[in-house]
Amino acid sequence: MNDKVVMPLWTCCLFIVVMNTTMFNVSLPTIIQDLSISADLGSWIISSYSIGYALSTVIYSRLSDLVPIRRLLTVGLITLGLSSVFGLFAHSFQALLITRIMQSAGAGAMAGLGLVLASRYVPSERRGQAIAMISAGSAMAFGLGPIVGGLISEYFGWNGLFGITCLVLVVLPVLLRLLPKEHPKTAGFDIMGAVLTVVNAGSLLVAVTSQSLIWLMVSLVSFLVHAWHLKRVQETFINVELFKLPGYAKLAVIGFCILVLNLGNLFLMPLALSALFHKSALVIGLMIAPGAIFSAFMTRYVGHWIDRYGNLRFLLIGHGLLILVMIVYLTNLSASPAVIILGYLCFSPAFSATMASLNNEASMILPRKLIGSGMGLLQLIQFFGGSVSVAVCGILLHAQRTVAPAQAYQHVYGLLLIVILCSGTVLIWYSRSRSKEKTPLEA
Repeated sequence: MNDKVVMPLWTCCLFIVVMNTTMFNVSLPTIIQDLSISADLGSWIISSYSIGYALSTVIYSRLSDLVPIRRLLTVGLITLGLSSVFGLFAHSFQALLITRIMQSAGAGAMAGLGLVLASRYVPSERRGQAIAMISAGSAMAFGLGPIVGGLISEYFGWNGLFGITCLVLVVLPVLLRLLPKEHPKTAGFDIMGAVLTVVNAGSLLVAVTSQSLIWLMVSLVSFLVHAWHLKRVQETFINVELFKLPGYAKLAVIGFCILVLNLGNLFLMPLALSALFHKSALVIGLMIAPGAIFSAFMTRYVGHWIDRYGNLRFLLIGHGLLILVMIVYLTNLSASPAVIILGYLCFSPAFSATMASLNNEASMILPRKLIGSGMGLLQLIQFFGGSVSVAVCGILLHAQRTVAPAQAYQHVYGLLLIVILCSGTVLIWYSRSRSKEKTPLEA
C-alpha cells in the first residue's frame, strides 16, 4: 500500500465524517429554535451521533480482524451516504434523530479502520506522521465544521448540512482501488458480545441524559450480563486481554477524558458565543475557524516531532496547554469573544497533538494481532466520553437556566477543568510506570 497517497485521501474522507459533528454544533441554536425543543433534548442531536460513531467505530475495528477493510469501508460509506440523502428531507426532531443515528452507523468506518490501516500497513518510522495526519484532519474538521455549518445554515437551512456527507460516495471508488487486498479470516465473531456492548453504552447514555434511575438499573444489569458472557466465551467482542497489557487501561482513561474535554468545549463554544455575545451561526463559525486552520498548519511539524522526540513528551505538553485554556475560559469567558478565539487557537493544536501521541503510543504497545480490537476499543471509550460530555453539558446548562448565562458557562467549564486535571494525573502515573519498565532493560 502506498501510504503517502492513501493516508492523505483517507484523512480527507475522515475530515468530512468528523465535520458532520461540528457542522451541527454551530447550527444547534437554530435547530433548537426551529423544532421548539430544549437544550438538553437538542444535545441528543450531537450525542446520538457521537455514541453511534463510537459504537460503530469499535465494531468496524473489531471486524477488521476477520473481514477485509475494503468490504467494511464499502458498507460504512454507503450507509453514511444514503442516510445523508434521507436527512435532506428530515423536518422533525424524530426524523432528524433517526438520520443522525443511521449516519453514525456508517461514519465509524473511517475512524476505526483508519487507525487500523495506519497501525497495520504504515512502517513504524512513519506511523507517527500518519496518525498525526489523521488526528489533525479530525481537529481541522472540528474547527472548520462551524464555518461550513454556518454558511450552509445561513443560505440553505440546516437540512443542507446533510449534503456535505454525500461526498464520501464520490471518494469511495478511488479508495477501493488503492487499498491493499486482504483475505477473510476464518475465526468467528462474537455477535452477542457486540450486541451487549451496544446495549451497555446506549443504556448508560440514556440513563445520564434522561437522569433516569430505571435506565441506570437497566444499564447495570446489562453490564452484569456482559461480564457473565465474557467469562463463558473464549473469542469475545471486547477482548479482556487488552487490559492486561501494561499501560493500556491508563491510556484508555486519558483518551476518555480528552474527548470529554474536546466535545464538551465544542458544544459549549457556539452556545456561549450565541448567548453571551449574540453572534450568528456564520460569525461563530468564522470565529472558531482560525484554531482549526492553525492546527492543520502544525500537522506536518507535530508528526515529525512525535516520531523524533516520542509520544510522552507531547502528551505532557498537550495536557499543559489544555489545562491553561480551561483556566482562562473559567475565569474570563464572558470578557470578550476574543478570549474564546485565542483560547481555541491554543486548544485545537494541543488537542490534535495529544490525540496523535496517545493513539501512536497505543499502537506501539499493542501486539499486531490485537491492533484491530485494541484500537477499536480505545476509540469506543474515547467517543463514549465525548457523548457523555455533550449530554452532561446540555443537562447542566438546562439545570442553570435561571442563573446568569456567564455564570452557568463558567460552572460547566470548571467541571471540564477538573476532568483534564484528572487526565494529567493519570498521564503522570503512566509516564512513571513506563520509566520503571524501561529501567531494568537499560540496566
